[in-house]
Formats: sequence, structure tokens, C-alpha cells
Amino acid sequence: MQTSLLNKYCDARLPWYTIYPTVPDFTATVGAEACETWLRRLPPDDPVSLYLHVPFCRSICWYCGFPTSLTRSERPIRDFLAVLRDEIRLVAEQVPRTLPVSDVHFGGGTPTTIAPVDFLALMELLRRCFAFSEAATVAIEIDPRAFTAEMAETLGAAGASRASIGVQSFDPLVQRAVNRLQSEAQTASAVESLRQHGVSRINFDLLFGLPHQTVQSCVHSARTALAMRPDRLAVFGYAHVPSYMKRQRRIDEAALPDNVARAEQAAAVADTLVSAGYRQIGLDHFALPDDELALAQKAGQLRRNSLGYSANTCKTVIGFGPSAIGRLREGYVQNEIATASYIQHIRAGRLATSKGYCLAAKDRLRAAIIERLMCDLQADVPAICASHGFDPIALLDSADRLRMLAEDGIVDIDEGFIRVKQERRFFIRAVAAAFDAHFDRPPY
Repeated sequence: MQTSLLNKYCDARLPWYTIYPTVPDFTATVGAEACETWLRRLPPDDPVSLYLHVPFCRSICWYCGFPTSLTRSERPIRDFLAVLRDEIRLVAEQVPRTLPVSDVHFGGGTPTTIAPVDFLALMELLRRCFAFSEAATVAIEIDPRAFTAEMAETLGAAGASRASIGVQSFDPLVQRAVNRLQSEAQTASAVESLRQHGVSRINFDLLFGLPHQTVQSCVHSARTALAMRPDRLAVFGYAHVPSYMKRQRRIDEAALPDNVARAEQAAAVADTLVSAGYRQIGLDHFALPDDELALAQKAGQLRRNSLGYSANTCKTVIGFGPSAIGRLREGYVQNEIATASYIQHIRAGRLATSKGYCLAAKDRLRAAIIERLMCDLQADVPAICASHGFDPIALLDSADRLRMLAEDGIVDIDEGFIRVKQERRFFIRAVAAAFDAHFDRPPY
């Protein structure tokens, strides 16, 4: 891959476009009152997704960019759960009682820091407050280093069907450099225990671009993961932003691969997984042909939300816990990021919404185009504009970066139909940014 293109378009500031507009564009003008109003307006028959953020880990991985804190005792987790249950009740008071739930996702942090008995109680409360469909899926993120057989049994009893297992790398040198020592045996044991208890759909998370990583170590990690045959793999590029995440300052920047090496690592992992029978999904996911993501992609129904790629077509996400993002009909909302601030709001009997974004018609149009680009690597801009009541010519003319991307051989444009060349999919975020009205920095 050409070094000049990598240096030109691989801007670390580019959003991942899980949502649009992105979180940096949220403002405090959307707060708890707006969130309450938007919740009350939810149609009683439209399905929703629930996301619960558990902000605790037993050890801190230096690469992590999510809001988490270290705890080795049970008291902070128990105190947090009491507040989380209050938040669930507060939200349930606003929404229609018949609101159907299509899926639940527990993220973090490490949600399995919750004790088994408390997790069962939490699921029971959710089922009391919302109308779970029989087909509702429950997914949870897992750190296999502290995962127990009792928790696996609990997840099965609670109706969980999918688990996302953090791996990142199986290379001990890389693991030491990011403070995450995790053996292949620990990971395999967690996978086996989950499957034994009915949690049969397994996702793995891998990273490239970590300190001391090479193409060889990335391929070795991918092959080690393949031996456990997960249904999906997410292969993310490490984002080094020490000015934002202080824990990342402990990572040796001199050991980080450059843009060329990162691209080579990503391509090598992709080749390894595709050769093993996985379908490449969008920018960074891989799935077996019978997985929901692969089927959704084949049907042209792949979606993107704050958790990444999804086969779920429901348009509403309700977030619980500190930093959790919700997507309601009128716009986005986000809870207080700091756990202490979040707890203070909920204990005062009010929602913890700290900021958000009210969607305008043009935002919805741009979001639709960006989503199709991120999901399908192509977008029929005139057709999408027509469905939203906008003139495609004005939009295309204002997307200055598009012409540059075409000149550099990254996209083909035919009467407004944009297609990213397969060998250039690594640049898809730069293509999406051409339609980001808020990405107003100088063009590359």
C-alpha cells in the first residue's frame, strides 16, 4: 500500500463513525429534561436495544480507551449496582410499559465483575421493567482472566447467547507492553465453559498497531484464535491518544508501528481470516458465513451503531450506566462519564444525561450515507438523498474531499454512486469523513 496515501489519509483524528454525528459534537444543551421527553415519545410497539455500561475492571489495560476504573473489592460494584437499578427504574417510569426489547448488551469495563447472584437479579429487574420478546438476545463482554465456571453457568441461566471475549494479542511481548497478560489456555477455557452452558455464539476482539506488534505476531494471534473457531472476530486498530487517555502514557511510543506497518498488519490478519472461511464485514469485522452479520451483509441489511456492526434493525438504543450512549428518535444522549457524577445524579432522583445531540434532517441524511459506506463500502447518494427529500447535486458538490479521494484511486464515482475499491477499504473512514459536516479541519 502506498506510503504517501497512508500518511495522507490515515489521520488519527478521523472518527470511527459508529454513530453520526459523533460524540465530540454532543453538547450540554441536550440534558436530562430532553432525554425524559424523548423517552416518553417512544412508540410503545417499536423494539429497543438496551446497553448497560459496567465501569470496573480487575486490572487496567493500558491500551483501553473506555471509561473504566480499577477495583479489587466487591463494595464499589455493589454500590454501583444499587444506583444502576435505580436508573433502570427511572427510565422505566418514562417509557411505555409495553416497550419491547430486542436485545441487551453488557459492556464495560468488565461486566463479569458483577457477582453471579447480582447479575441474575439485574436481569430479573430488566425483564420486569421491559417487555422482552422471546427472541431477545443477551450479549456480554468478557475478560477471560477472571472468568469462572459459576459465571458461565449464570450467563446460561440468565439467557445470554453471545459473549465477546477480549484477546487483543496472544504475543507475550505485546501483552507485557500493554499490561494484559492472558494465556491461550485462559481464553480457551472461557470459550469451552461458555459453550458448555449454552452461550454458543462467541466473538473475539483482536488489535493491531500495538507496541512491538509485527505482521508475524498478528498472524500468529489470528491463527491461535481460529483454532477456537469463534463466530465473529473484530480486528481493531489501536488508537493511541495519550492526551485523552492518561493510562496510554505508560505505553512506549517508540515501540508503536507506523502507518505502513499498521496497514500491513491489518491486511495480513484479514487474509488469514478470509482464507479460513470468514467473511469480511465492513471495516474491521469478520464472521462465519452463517453468522447474523454475514447474513445481514448479504441481504444488504447490515447496520452500524455505537457498539459497531449489527444485524439488528431497531432504531432505538437506551443506555444505562456512566458514559452510556442512547439513540432515541429525536437524537443522541450520553450519561455523565465520571462514575461519581453519574451516581450523584441518579441518587438525586434524576436521569444522568450530561450531553447529547438533536438530529436535524440533514444530519439524518448524512448519517444514512455514512452508514452505508461503513457497512457496504458503497453508497447510492442520489437514491439516499431522494428518500430524505434532498438534492444530491448540492451535497456531492459540497463534499470537496470526494474529488481528492477519486483522484487518488480510493473511490470510483458514477453519477453519484460511490464505491470504495476493495483494495482501498483501509481508507473507508476517510471516505465517510467526506460527508461529515462537522469534520471541518483542513482537507488532509
